[in-house]
Amino acid sequence: MPSFRSPSSQATHIMKSLQGKYLSSVGTVRNYEQSLTRVADYLKTEIRGNITLKTLTPDIALSYLEHRGQVVGQKTLDMDRQAIQAMFQHITQQLNPGERLAVIKSEHDQNLTGRAYTPEQVGLIKAAQTDKNALATELAYSAGLRAHELLTLQPAAEQRPDPRPSIDSKFNGREGQRYTVKGKGGLVREVLIPHPLAERLEARRLPEPIKVTDRGVHYPQHYQLGGGKNWSNSYSAAANRALGWSSGAHGLRHSYAQERMNELQKHYLSREDALRTTSQEMGHFRPEITEVYLR
Repeated sequence: MPSFRSPSSQATHIMKSLQGKYLSSVGTVRNYEQSLTRVADYLKTEIRGNITLKTLTPDIALSYLEHRGQVVGQKTLDMDRQAIQAMFQHITQQLNPGERLAVIKSEHDQNLTGRAYTPEQVGLIKAAQTDKNALATELAYSAGLRAHELLTLQPAAEQRPDPRPSIDSKFNGREGQRYTVKGKGGLVREVLIPHPLAERLEARRLPEPIKVTDRGVHYPQHYQLGGGKNWSNSYSAAANRALGWSSGAHGLRHSYAQERMNELQKHYLSREDALRTTSQEMGHFRPEITEVYLR
């Protein structure tokens, strides 16, 4: 197979040979093709030597599965292993028909605590979403936004934050543009969007705001952007496709809380001050609420 063929083309080529003769289920074919596309992408970005699916060896395949097992659940990891195994048995003859690849155990399942996602997991999830939902995921992750708050984003100059005592360490160590969102209880708070994300957001500004209804509440939305229940559902579906599990879109706020606490304490803030700062950034009325997000 030519080394310049894209990961998806490599996977499609393999599946054309497997479909019908060795695999009859349309669902299995689709799942195997997605798995093999991810394998080919890993080979392209992580492994030197122009290795493709057709030149993949069992040793490198097991290295991939160990790497993958750090971020996905056992169900998804088993699907990936079975896809590679079918290719090895029937297409590249790296395994005899009765041979099996060793079963790799998912580390994610063993270490599952709380609802937070790692940066790598968020990257895999947004890669499985449409552009407008993927951007919403990046915004929620980078600024700790609730699902409905994505619908209320506006530059701070256009939607002023509500007057509220603000701690000096708010947004310490981060750079970006100031926006506001309308959170729980109608509180309008300031959030910080990294400059590259703000540029992409502004490219999606609508000529006129549109009325969006989410869970019975009407919002004037100013950007062509995912948000609310539709985005939340999209996120969970994408997470299940990419990782084999989901702790919901709200898990991104857990990620924000945990990452911000680590950042702020590295900037020599006490834990108490870091907690108060993170709490304000997330729109919590009391720091004790933020504690729940750190578990």
